[in-house]
Amino acid sequence: MKVLIIGYGSIGKRHEEVLSSFKNIDSIDIVTKQTLKDKTTFSSLAKVKNIDTYNYFVIASETNKHFEQLKYLDENISNKIIFCEKPLFDTRKELTLNNNKVFVGYVLRFNPLLAKLKLFLKDEVIVFAHAKCGQNLPSWRPGTDYKKSYSAKKEEGGGVLLDLSHEIDYVQWLFGKIEEIKSYQRKISDLEIDSDDLTMLIGKTDENVMVNISIDYISKITHRKLLVETFENSYELDFISNKLIKKNKLGLEEVYSFSNLERNYMFEKMHLDIFEEQKNICTIQEGIKVMSTISTIQEQNND
Repeated sequence: MKVLIIGYGSIGKRHEEVLSSFKNIDSIDIVTKQTLKDKTTFSSLAKVKNIDTYNYFVIASETNKHFEQLKYLDENISNKIIFCEKPLFDTRKELTLNNNKVFVGYVLRFNPLLAKLKLFLKDEVIVFAHAKCGQNLPSWRPGTDYKKSYSAKKEEGGGVLLDLSHEIDYVQWLFGKIEEIKSYQRKISDLEIDSDDLTMLIGKTDENVMVNISIDYISKITHRKLLVETFENSYELDFISNKLIKKNKLGLEEVYSFSNLERNYMFEKMHLDIFEEQKNICTIQEGIKVMSTISTIQEQNND
C-alpha cells in the first residue's frame, strides 16, 4: 500500500510514525515545503506525480486548507481512502465528495475506556452528560512558541473550539446530535493569540440527553473528563489518568483503568479500523454533523 501524507507538522509526523510500523505499508511520501532527507516529497498536491498510484491519503495540514485539499483529491482520484484530520473545516462549507471514502480523525473514539463506557450505556436511560477539557496553551507543545502555532491563529483554523472538537464528536457519538444549543465562545485570557481560548455550550441531543461541554486553552491543571448520569449509575471517565469509575445507587463502585496505554495506541487502532472493519471511525457524514454543531456555535458568537 502506498501512502501520501499531506502536511508534515507534529500530527503529520505522528501519522507517518504510526503508519511506517504497519507491514502492509510499502511506502510513505509527503506533501510539504520542508526539505526532508531520505524522503520523497512534493511542494504541493498539484505537483504529486502519478497521484492515482497512491492507495491511502492522509490530510494532516492546517484546518483552513482541508476544504481545497479534499476537493482537489476527490476531483483527481477515485475509489481511494482519504483520512482527514479533525475538524473537517474551519467554518461551515458545502462540499460533496462522491468518488472516494473519506474518514475524519477523531482519535478519542479509540480510547478503550470510552469504548467500554459506550457498551455500558447501551441499555441505560441517560439523563445528562458533562464533557470538560482544558490545558494551558503555552505548555501544550513543549519546545515550540505557542504564539507561532496554528492554534493561536484564527485565520489558520486555530482556536479551542476547532482544536478540541473531540469533545463535540464523542458526545454526539454517544448521545446523539446536539440541538437547542446555547453557547459562549470567546478569547478572554491574557494569552497572546487572536483565536478563541474558551468555548462553553449547553444543549439537548436528538436522543433527549442534556449535555454540557466546556473546553479551554487556559487551565494550568490539564484535564479531560466526561461525566455521565443515568437512572442507574454515575460514570466518570478521566482521559488523562485513563480511569473509568462506575457507581450505582447502592454505592457500589467499579474502577477500570489502562495505566500503561502506549502513546500511539489509539492512532494505530484508528488506522487499522479504517483498513479493516470501519466500525468506530468517524465517517464523513458524522464529521459533517460535528462541523454543523461547530458552525452553530460560531454563528451564535459572531460579533
